[in-house]
Amino acid sequence: MARWQTFAALRHREYRLLWAGQTAGALAGWMDMVTRGWLMYELTRSPVQLGLVQGIQALPILLLSPVAGSVADRHARKPLVVAAQAIAAALFGCLAVLVLTGNVRPGHLYAMAFAMAVIQTFHQPARAAMVADAVPPQQLTNAIGLSSIGYNVARSTGPAIAGLLIARFGTGSCYVVQSAFYALAVIATLGLRPTSAAAAAAARDTVPASFRRSTVEGWVFSWRNEAVRTGLLVTATASLFIMPFTTLLPVFARDILGVGATGQGSLLTAMGLGAICSAFLIASLGHQMPRGLLMLGGVTLYGLSVVAFAASPSFRLSLALMAVVGMCHVSSYALVNTIIQSYSPAAFRGRTMSVFHMSEVVVTVGGMLAGALAGLLGARWAAAAMGASGALLALAIAAALPRARRIR
Repeated sequence: MARWQTFAALRHREYRLLWAGQTAGALAGWMDMVTRGWLMYELTRSPVQLGLVQGIQALPILLLSPVAGSVADRHARKPLVVAAQAIAAALFGCLAVLVLTGNVRPGHLYAMAFAMAVIQTFHQPARAAMVADAVPPQQLTNAIGLSSIGYNVARSTGPAIAGLLIARFGTGSCYVVQSAFYALAVIATLGLRPTSAAAAAAARDTVPASFRRSTVEGWVFSWRNEAVRTGLLVTATASLFIMPFTTLLPVFARDILGVGATGQGSLLTAMGLGAICSAFLIASLGHQMPRGLLMLGGVTLYGLSVVAFAASPSFRLSLALMAVVGMCHVSSYALVNTIIQSYSPAAFRGRTMSVFHMSEVVVTVGGMLAGALAGLLGARWAAAAMGASGALLALAIAAALPRARRIR
């Protein structure tokens, strides 16, 4: 398979190890989304606490992302990634013991959610910056496309694995498997070669001595570089107005389409399959495609697809539209990821990626906005209004920054 252009980045040993570690960690993360929610509801029977245990994760991302980016640029990235993965494996192992011995309490789940958010805040910028160091510049788009494939495969299979384990063996077994996945990620990352001393010294020399100054310079660079700024604006637009429509999927599945929880799972699966197809396309075409034009056009279509989904009268049409939504979602994540990394020097890459990952906080805010609008206007009008707003803002960005359409 490595002989095919679609899998070109996998010819490089360092990238293969990074990809394996990321995919193992993503499987554990998507399993945790199901396991934590199920266990919290099992312990409390409170929908409010289900929301709180998810919302608490936004705090570390909001407060620590700028710091995490500076850490990734000032220190060796491999030890940082290994430490994050090892701590995650240990935490999941401890929680498995608590569940299996019958000593788990809701407070443990809140602490776990907060700790994992801290770990991911430091882990993601460092690992993302390592991808650009593992492949030649002309294969960066291919590498990030393959990373997106791994992530979306994990998103499609992780929850299913968790559901089967919970049904057969209980939630404790899930945490055992999640700890094992992170242990595999540690093993893969330990196999990476250390960055050469000369390259590491050169990168450190370009980072200011003051920690606060290096953090500020990362934000300044992200804003002054037009390609990076455009990518961040596009991601912020999609995160605030378009992605949060998934918050309302239970309403669509139960009350509008009448397909219940099984239908909701099918809608999410269709979205995941669309995302995988789009990621394959990005991995196959690589740097040959006009990334700026596809990014802006893709996010515009993303918003319009959500509007069409909101108006859909049938489940089958909704499934097809969710596949289109999944394909367009990649344009606001994987494509933006490649643009930011391609146009960021190695010494700034950790800081720009930390700003990029703060979009997760914006999604949380957007989800709250979607819920409030649904309470006032109904789920259909709320999703349609937000999707249309996102599409219009993407067009406004394209009009205000005409050179963005020429980003390659």
